[in-house]
Amino acid sequence: QVQLVESGGGLVQAGGSLRLSCAASGRTFSSYAMGWFRQAPGKEREFVAALSWSAGSTYYADSVKGRFTISGDNAKNTVYLQMNSLKPEDTAVYYCAAAGRQLYYNDYPSPLLYDYWGQGTQVTVSS
Repeated sequence: QVQLVESGGGLVQAGGSLRLSCAASGRTFSSYAMGWFRQAPGKEREFVAALSWSAGSTYYADSVKGRFTISGDNAKNTVYLQMNSLKPEDTAVYYCAAAGRQLYYNDYPSPLLYDYWGQGTQVTVSS
């Protein structure tokens, strides 16, 4: 079994920053990509950012481009999300996900293509 554990969420004022971490543990696991999604109350889960280990490429939702940065340490099976210039509309539960298969450019935003999920960490941005 693979476990993904997120940390780093919390309460921050608008304009502030937070850094989320996601560590994978459990049986030997090689993911092709890891991503971050978020879900606000009453809304569907939405794509935030993803990282392809093999290609070294990163992908972002338009709503966070230029403010959020995804990075990772493959040796540690850990991925990070640096969130700057936070806005109240960024408030949500943030989930880490890992894909055990090759993804292509249009695949990254689809939560259905990720095989493992963390429990989520709350991010609240006050105005």
